[in-house]
Parts: sequence; C-alpha cells; structure tokens
Amino acid sequence: MARKVKVAILGVGNCASALVQGLEYYKDGNNPEPIGLMHFELGGYKPSDIEVVAAFDIDQRKVGKDVAAAIFAAPNCATVFCKDVASTGVTVRMGRVLDSFSEHMAAYSEQETFVLSHHLEASQQDIVETLKNSGAEILINYLPVGSEKATHFYAECALAAGVGLINCIPAFIASDPAWAERFRQARLPIIGDDIKSQLGATITHRVLADLFKQRGVKVERTYQLNTGGNTDFLNMINQSRLTSKKISKTEAVQTALAERLDDRNIHVGPSNYVPWQKDNKVCFLRMEGKLFGGAPMNLELRLSVEDSPNSAGVVIDAIRCCKLALDRGTGGVLLSASAYFMKHPLKQLTEEEANRMTDKFIAGEADR
Repeated sequence: MARKVKVAILGVGNCASALVQGLEYYKDGNNPEPIGLMHFELGGYKPSDIEVVAAFDIDQRKVGKDVAAAIFAAPNCATVFCKDVASTGVTVRMGRVLDSFSEHMAAYSEQETFVLSHHLEASQQDIVETLKNSGAEILINYLPVGSEKATHFYAECALAAGVGLINCIPAFIASDPAWAERFRQARLPIIGDDIKSQLGATITHRVLADLFKQRGVKVERTYQLNTGGNTDFLNMINQSRLTSKKISKTEAVQTALAERLDDRNIHVGPSNYVPWQKDNKVCFLRMEGKLFGGAPMNLELRLSVEDSPNSAGVVIDAIRCCKLALDRGTGGVLLSASAYFMKHPLKQLTEEEANRMTDKFIAGEADR
C-alpha cells in the first residue's frame, strides 16, 4: 500500500484550487503523459500519494464545504483543468482572520473579494487540535500577501501541532534565523519563503540575469511589472501590504545579477489589478545594459501565464521534499529546496546550484 503524504491547506483560494485539481489530474491512470511536473516521482512519492486532510479559510462560501467544492467557490477564478475532483471528505474549517483580510477589499463586489464567515474564529487550540486529529504532517500557507500576523500565528500552530511548514507567501519565517532555529529545535522541516512559480516572472528574470552575467553583459537598469485580475492582485492594491513582497521579488533578482543595482535602477513588483485578466498574470520585463566596447543593448519580454497552476507543480515537489525530511528526522530549513522552490530562502543559490543540491537531497544526501 502506497505511503500517504498528509497535508493541511491554509487558505482555499486560487493556488489551493490549482493544487487540489492537480492532485486529481495527476492520479495514476488519469494522465498517461505527466507533462508539467518537474518530478513525477520524487523520493518514492507520486502526486497521487498526497492527501488533503484539513483545510482552513475565512470566507463563508468555503467554510463548511468539502474541499472539492470549496476550491470552485467565488471569488476563486483559477483555470479549471480538472472539473471532476472527487469529494475529499474534508470540511473547510473557519480559521483566524487577523491581518489576512485587507480593509480596502470591502469596497469591491462579492465576486471579487472575500465574504467574511459568520462562524466563530478558531483559537490556537482549535487549529492545533484539528491538525493533530487529522493526522496532518505538513501545513501549506496560502494566505494573502501581507498576512504577517496571521502567518506568525499559524507558524506557532504548526510548531505546537508538530507539523512541517511550507510557506508559500512573502511573510518571512523560513528566512528568519530565529524562526528557522525554532523549527530546527523542534525537528520539524520548513520550506520558504514565497513560492517561485514553475515558469513565472521571477524565475525568468533570474535566469536572464544569470545569462547576462555568463556572457559578460553589464546590467545597468531593469524592471519587472506584473498585472493580474485575481484576488491576490486585488489584495495587493494596498501598498502597505507589499513591503515583504517587493523585498522578496527584488532580492531574488538582485542576487542573480553580477553586481547589485542601485535601488533607483531596479523595480520589481506587482503593478496593477486588471479585473478581466482573472487568474492570468502578465509580466512586462525590461533589462538594459552594455555589451562589448560599451555598446548599449536592451531586452524586452512579455510573459503571460495562468498564475495559480504555475505554482501548483512546484508546491507538489515542495510537499514531497518536506515529507522526505520528516521521514529522515531532519528539522529546520531545507536550504536546497527553499532556494530551488522559493523566492526568498534563508540562503540564495543560483538556479543551477539549487537544482543540483535539491536532486542530491532527494537522492538521500544531507541538506547542506
């Protein structure tokens, strides 16, 4: 009988929708050609071995529903690539609001934003008991950008419940040495922070920066502008919630350049909410520099992707790496996996290094 990887989902939004659809889509026999995954089998685990055993949200259209139904509830607008998701038998429970809901969202229609549930908010004890009783091994944080207090609250819950954590948002937990040490002492693995999509704006920007470095091109200025129409982009209209997001995305690019750019010469971050784009994210990227003899050059790129499926395959790999660490009794930050899967890891590596080190970790070598 196949070993299961039991996960709990925090925030049943578009990213959770893509993940749960993907678990069904990549089940054995459903998709004979598993295109779109970096690893179909990882450390002996397939996507079909991942089982959702608990979920939390604050939207009344999701709380109380089976996860399989909640992922298609408004305001979710992720691409539906697998309509027939089997009932999970897992009911979405009410979580804690804290700062996971921005006040400006109340001005938008119900189809665009959250409708706060009337259910009583969960206490830390409620969350911890749910995680323990469900048998969850890993908690996946899909809260909105800017949910700093809420992320800290749920990180405490993960430690108290004895589960690993995958932090997919730019609230700095895995990249904070103090939190990293707490997870190490608890012998619980953590991967974070801020998920790096399969082929998104940040990974593309980093690879181009590395290409410029290898070819001796001096980068003088660059920007990355992103537009989208999902709840994440609506949430990020509030600039006060973007501090950690801009740091995360900017540092991911800066660390790939041959020389750091002055802050005036680099701009990386979300730009505009365009409702009709829905879950489609469009990136406008420009790099300016100097070639041989000081000759000027510039590169402009437009990248259009479905935002949520673009991260789901990466999370499926992160889940299985986290499970391998649990199997091996390894606690603390998984340095290689964090550098490979996340924008703001505790230690930045080149994409080539991170890929190589993650493969070694999967093969059984100690994470260094």
